[in-house]
Amino acid sequence: MLPDKTEERYSYLLDLLQKNVVEVTFTKVNGESRTMPCTLVAGQLPTAKISEGKERKRSNESISVWCTDKNEWRSFRVDNVTNVSILAK
Repeated sequence: MLPDKTEERYSYLLDLLQKNVVEVTFTKVNGESRTMPCTLVAGQLPTAKISEGKERKRSNESISVWCTDKNEWRSFRVDNVTNVSILAK
């Protein structure tokens, strides 16, 4: 079950994503529902490109993940997640 508080939900999802391939269902900003297989497991991420002068703003409101079916970086808002299930460890 997903925690109610944003900070706890963020930590819970981040922990799951760093250890597993996860299917996340969430409501997109436009109101559509999306189910996305994704991960943050280090061995499954693409090689990072270094961009000089660009610093990413971090917050606990959204998470950027590697989408395994699109092979692209995607993100979702933590509070919009409706379901999570582990696909692979």
